[in-house]
Amino acid sequence: MAVRAQFEGNNEIGVFAKLTNAFCLVGIGGSENFYSIFEGELSETIPVIHTSVAGCRIIGRMTVGNRHGLMVPSTTTDQELQHIRNSLPDSVKMQRVEERLSALGNVIACNDYVALVHPDLDRETEEIIADILKVEVFRQTITDQVLVGSYCVITNQGGLVHPKTSIEDQDELSSLLQVPLVAGTINRGSEVIGSGMVVNDWLAFCGMDTTSTELSVVESVFKIGDGQPTNITTDMRSSLLDSMT
Repeated sequence: MAVRAQFEGNNEIGVFAKLTNAFCLVGIGGSENFYSIFEGELSETIPVIHTSVAGCRIIGRMTVGNRHGLMVPSTTTDQELQHIRNSLPDSVKMQRVEERLSALGNVIACNDYVALVHPDLDRETEEIIADILKVEVFRQTITDQVLVGSYCVITNQGGLVHPKTSIEDQDELSSLLQVPLVAGTINRGSEVIGSGMVVNDWLAFCGMDTTSTELSVVESVFKIGDGQPTNITTDMRSSLLDSMT
């Protein structure tokens, strides 16, 4: 299901939250309503962790993670590191990274198997990504934008990329990632998809301005919500017909 949310009147919820299949980070200091939307949908399946990173609430842009691990910038305090580590599931590794491009969420986009990274990222950081997140790493741009984490969102089911991405680029990225990609927008025409939404394999949160058309694109490309029940019913119907004939 795709859900609309807002952080203190701001629709860029991908800036203030980080969602994976194993955990969810939410920036501290937001309205109670923002937390309750996340906790209402997620609390039974994965931990929702309230935190800051380097004293900032923009944790969605500062961190990168998947079900295997979480990477935070070197400016993260020991106290924050300890708090997040204590709240994460045991299976998730955590690593502080010395990297010049410290807004990791802007320069890395990943799912549980593949990561796209900024072309100028340190070689050492690339190795840490491969080790901690257990992914294959590709240096890539999206429509000549180096901030791959800002201009695309990928899960294990599919991906949404910058609306001006050419068909050739989409095909190339799709073959790298091994998931279907769609070019689109979020928050009524915003190209900065990574900041406008967070998504995992069964749930998406988008900014409050997101139109119903954008929501339906999100649900279909990430195969969440309405996409699934119809598939189940068609499968059941065909098997029922098989058994009746």
